[in-house]
Amino acid sequence: MIDYYSPTAEFYDLVGVQHWSQSDPLLAAALAGTDTGSGPVLDLGAGTGRATAVIGRVLPDARILAVEPSPGMRAALTSRVVRDEDLRRRVTVVAASAQEMELPDRLSGAVICGVLGYLDRSERAELWGRLLDRLPAGAPILVELMAVSAPQSVAPMRIARQTLGEQDYEAWLSGEPCGPDRMRWAATWRVLRGSRVVREVDVTHEWYTFGIEDLAAETGLTAKRITPELGVLVR
Repeated sequence: MIDYYSPTAEFYDLVGVQHWSQSDPLLAAALAGTDTGSGPVLDLGAGTGRATAVIGRVLPDARILAVEPSPGMRAALTSRVVRDEDLRRRVTVVAASAQEMELPDRLSGAVICGVLGYLDRSERAELWGRLLDRLPAGAPILVELMAVSAPQSVAPMRIARQTLGEQDYEAWLSGEPCGPDRMRWAATWRVLRGSRVVREVDVTHEWYTFGIEDLAAETGLTAKRITPELGVLVR
């Protein structure tokens, strides 16, 4: 599996401050009240652990299985967990992809961020089968959605900017169709000192497009879009 994230892991939390400040409360609200007695809550595509921390905070009795294949992202995830005594007790960090991960017999819920677009329909079907066999009725599956649910051209746009010390950090994104259900996204991360770009990192990856309606059809579950970037599936 190609590691798209290690080259940009240092920027992830830094430029995602605004995004997470908006999405964290919505994720927490969607998870609130989840019965955690069946098994751990799966955080698939745990990244640097932002969602892991939200799960831990809103579900204080939950065990959490945080799955992240990227070494760079996983380093930040482990660092976040080890600094928090409560998370250190409850979070198990696993280095695996969605296709390779081993799951316990039962789960209490799932959060899936930055993952599904890397899976084709057959791989998603296999994932859904594995998850639904392990989740009780009423258990939520929270899914990160792209604002684009079908291939289309997306002009370059700045999606985030943050200042750290004497430098500004920017994230830029653009996209083009590369198939009937696939897009090629180009992301650029820039470090600026004043008006001068002192460093730039470019990453390109391909992503299968889908919308909340597609996930409902694939899973047979009730699906609801909470925001343009977050949906929930429930039996």
